[in-house]
Amino acid sequence: MPHNAPPASRWLALAVLCAGMLMIILDGSIVTVALPAIQHDLGFSPANLTWTVNAYMIAFGGLLLLAGRLGDLIGRKRMFIAGLALFTAASLVCGFSTSQEMLIAARFVQGIGGAATSAVSLGMIVTLFPEPRERGKAIGAFSFVGAAGASIGQVLGGTLTQALNWHWIFFINLPLGVTAIVLAVRVLESDRGPGLGAGADVLGAFLVTAGLMLGVYTIVETSRYGWGSAHTTSLAALAAVLLAAFVVRQAKAADPLLPLRMFRSRNVSGANLIQVLMISAMFGFQILIALYMQNVLGYGAARTGLAMLPAAVMIAAVSLGLSARLAVRFGERNVLLTGLALLVAALGLLTRLPVHADYTVHLLPTMLLIGGGGLALSANTTLGMSGASPSDAGVASGLFNTTQQVGGALGVAVLTTLATAHTKDLRTDGHTTASALTGGFHLAFGIGAGLLATAFILAITILRQPKASAQPETTAESDQATTEPASPAAV
Repeated sequence: MPHNAPPASRWLALAVLCAGMLMIILDGSIVTVALPAIQHDLGFSPANLTWTVNAYMIAFGGLLLLAGRLGDLIGRKRMFIAGLALFTAASLVCGFSTSQEMLIAARFVQGIGGAATSAVSLGMIVTLFPEPRERGKAIGAFSFVGAAGASIGQVLGGTLTQALNWHWIFFINLPLGVTAIVLAVRVLESDRGPGLGAGADVLGAFLVTAGLMLGVYTIVETSRYGWGSAHTTSLAALAAVLLAAFVVRQAKAADPLLPLRMFRSRNVSGANLIQVLMISAMFGFQILIALYMQNVLGYGAARTGLAMLPAAVMIAAVSLGLSARLAVRFGERNVLLTGLALLVAALGLLTRLPVHADYTVHLLPTMLLIGGGGLALSANTTLGMSGASPSDAGVASGLFNTTQQVGGALGVAVLTTLATAHTKDLRTDGHTTASALTGGFHLAFGIGAGLLATAFILAITILRQPKASAQPETTAESDQATTEPASPAAV
């Protein structure tokens, strides 16, 4: 939809994009709550059970960059709708799954559909709202969906699993997906990319997809093999070689999949690096605080989700309007720094959690401070996308989503591994199970706070406040003559 479309039409288009993304985000967390029921029903071993999550993550994280570029070439609306359709169809298969193999395969296909939908959504929003104030509001709403959707998914997953059965966590996607597809067809205006012949870098696509998939696989399998094992180090080295070859290919290709000129922008490079650190800490927090409440405090799945709702409410209150107004007045960079400072304080408080915690005294303050994520996520997204030209918005969106997925996988793998190792050491030293678990969580939360503090330092030293004109920062003056003219912003 063109950026000069009536305001109501553009905001309706934003609602459709956010609805599609909400379904993807919900599915990522709703499954984790139902894992015990899935394991019991389909006879999964503990090791194989993780593949109901890993299969999705590998496909999703590995294909985001490719899907973003394909969206630029064939049309972002087509890619968005195709992703929704594939995700919805795969959800139906997941719900009817009667074997481990059937469920894992369907989850992999879900990841493909999720990647196609997610990769172009942010780029569509950026081109749809070129005016800084409106763009800030739109990205705030989009950031809320991403940050709060996971918490809502935990509540919904626990409720559906307990009230009905685990199959319904997938069946719920059918009415959501069909509605989103119908609205997308009607509301989103068609856009025409230059076509695959204008930039189908097949070798680059193979290298980056193989490298990212192998990298995500290596990270998620560290829980089984360990970080220093030959399995992990050899596959990590191979993934690094593939990604390095991809970078070399992009430097030489006539029509690169990921134009390296994008990284001339301090904001693109810095925001993506900050994204990895910030999402690592926040994803780690989400998993670890749920484990603490369930394994130490004895909360059930539904109660755990409800306990995390204040965080979702605060993120919503901050993201939906406040973050945009603050950004206009003080600048996205200062808003990001404020949000990061609040997140550092939130995780710092968790390093002092007692074994017998009172929710109101020990957990609620952290849930409220997590609202700083509403500031940090939306501001960092705006800064990261400020360097994307309209013709590169899809691949910039795919890149930003890729660093988010890599950060999430790293955060969960690293922080849970360190927490588990420290818990074992404390048990060996004679601590009770609850005390040892709490000590392990303390270490992980402290490291998460350190990651956020590092992101804070990077934001100060690397990022620059974009000009109010909202012109792409990526194209340096020497680059303007060689960059292809921006096509009309369309969704």
